[in-house]
Amino acid sequence: MDQEHIAGDGEGAGRRRFLAIATGAATAAGLGTVAGCANGDGGADGQGGERAGGSPAPSGKPSGAGPGGFDVKAENARQGNADWPVVKAGPARAIEGFADRVSVLPGESFGLHVSTTAPRFTVSAYRMGWYGGARARLVWRSEALPGARQPEHTVDPGTRMVRTRWSRTTTVETKDWPEGCYLLRLDAQGGEGQRFVPVTVRSASTAGRTVVVNAVATWQAYNRWGGYGSYDGPNGGYASRSLAVTFDRPYEYDDGAGLFLVYEAPLIALAERLGIPLAYATTTDVAREKRLLEGAAAVLSLGHDEYWSPEQRAHFTAARDAGTNIAILGANCCFRRIRLEASDLGPDRTVVCYKSSYDQDPGFKRGHPATVDFRSAPGADPESSLLGVIYDGYPVDAPYVVTHPGHWLFEGTGAKAGDRFEHLVGVEYDKVDTGFATPRPIEILAHSPVVCEGRPSHQDTAYYTVPSGAGVFATGTMRWVEALDATGDGRSGRNHGLDARSGALTTRVTENLLRVFAAGPAGRTHPAQDNVKAMYGGS
Repeated sequence: MDQEHIAGDGEGAGRRRFLAIATGAATAAGLGTVAGCANGDGGADGQGGERAGGSPAPSGKPSGAGPGGFDVKAENARQGNADWPVVKAGPARAIEGFADRVSVLPGESFGLHVSTTAPRFTVSAYRMGWYGGARARLVWRSEALPGARQPEHTVDPGTRMVRTRWSRTTTVETKDWPEGCYLLRLDAQGGEGQRFVPVTVRSASTAGRTVVVNAVATWQAYNRWGGYGSYDGPNGGYASRSLAVTFDRPYEYDDGAGLFLVYEAPLIALAERLGIPLAYATTTDVAREKRLLEGAAAVLSLGHDEYWSPEQRAHFTAARDAGTNIAILGANCCFRRIRLEASDLGPDRTVVCYKSSYDQDPGFKRGHPATVDFRSAPGADPESSLLGVIYDGYPVDAPYVVTHPGHWLFEGTGAKAGDRFEHLVGVEYDKVDTGFATPRPIEILAHSPVVCEGRPSHQDTAYYTVPSGAGVFATGTMRWVEALDATGDGRSGRNHGLDARSGALTTRVTENLLRVFAAGPAGRTHPAQDNVKAMYGGS
C-alpha cells in the first residue's frame, strides 16, 4: 500500500498498525487512527550441517503424479492431522528458523537454519490443504536434532537489511513429499517453544492446472524480524525502513508463518476440497521461470500480493494473453515494483524496493527499472492494465454491496441486488477507474460505497475478458480469503466481525470461479458484458 503522499515519518507506524488491522489482530473500531487513505495518485546454498534423520509420517503411501498431474483428490482423501498449529510459542527467541530455499521441486533438498535455546528439537512437515477439515497432513517428522543458539543478526549500513549469516543446522530431503504448500513446525525439546517455517514444494509443470501462487515477496516486505522491514525500522519511522529485505531470516509474524495463514491457507483449503487440478508455485518462481505458467488453466493471486517484479508481471500478462484465466483474490495487488537479487544463500533471496528513494538505488543507476509503485514515474505502468481494477486506498471497513446478482459468479448464493455483507470491504480496496488503462469489456459485480478518511469512493468486484479467451476476476477487497473461514454471527470480533453469511457468499462465489476457471478460457463460455457506464456514467 502506502502512497508517496503519506511517505513521511508516520508511515512506518501506520503500516504496522495497518498489518495488525488487516490480519485481525486489531478491531475495526481502531480504523480511524491509521494514517494513509490513498486517492490513487501516489501512490537462497547453506554451509555444512547435519542431515536430518526421521521417517515419513504414518499416513499411507505417497501419492504419485499421474499423466494429468498431481492428484489433489487422492491426497486430500488421506487422514489429516489437526494438531498442526503452534500452541506453545514460548519466549521470543526460544526457537526460530528459516529455509534456504523458498521452494523446491519434489525430491529436492533444502537447508534449515535454526536457532534455539533448547538442547534438542524436532521438525514436523505439514502439507496444508483440506483433509476433511483438518487443514494439514503430517508428511514427515525428523529425529531429535541438536539445538544451538545462532549468532546475533547484523544490519547492513547502506540498505538497513537484516542479515543473519546463520549456519545450516540440518538438511531436509523431500523424497515422497507431494507438491503443495508446507509449514514446517519446529518444536523445542521440553516444550520451550514452537515456530513455523514455510516452504513450497512447487510443480514442475502447470499445464492444465490451476496454479496457487504463494506471495512470498509480500510476506518478506512485511517481515520485521530483526527490527526492520520494508516500511520502517526500530524507531517506527519511514526513513529508517529497509531498502532491501532478505529471505535469510525467520518470519516474525504469526509464529513464523508470515502472511500465509490469514491470506492464503483458507483459499488453499477450499481449492483442495473442490478437487480441481492444482499446481503450486511462489512469486519468485513465476518471476524466474518464463514458461512456468505455460498452458495453465488459471493462476491465482491470493489475499495480499502487493510486491511484484516486472518479470512476474510480464509472465502473468503473457499467460493471460495465451488464454490462462487469472483470479486476484485480494486487493492492493501488483502495487510495488521490486527487483529480486541474490543473497549469501542463493539467487532471488533479496527483495529490493527503494520506493520514494529509488534514485539512490545502485540497480536503478545501472539501468534497472525503478523500484517504486508501478503507477509512479519513472516508467509508470498502472496495475489496472492487468488487474482490471486499481488500488484506491486504506483504511476502510464497509459493507460489501451486490449490484449484479444475476452474474454467473453469484449463482447459488441467493444474493439479491443491494444485499449488504458487513465488514467484507477492508482494510484495503480496489475499484474500476477508467482514468487508468482498463481492459474492456469489464463487468462490475459489486459496487460498494466507502468513505476513506473523509473521501467518498467505491469498492468494485470486477470481471473482464480478453481476445485470447481468458477471464480475469478481482475481488477488490483484502478480506475475501479471510472471509472464507468466517462463521457465527460476527459478534466475537474474530475475522473482523465477518459472519457466516459473508463466509457462505465468498465460499460459493469462489467455488463458482474456481470450477469455471479450471475448465479453460472462461471468456469463451462466460464473456464479460461491460457495465461501467451503468455504474459510473460516462464511457
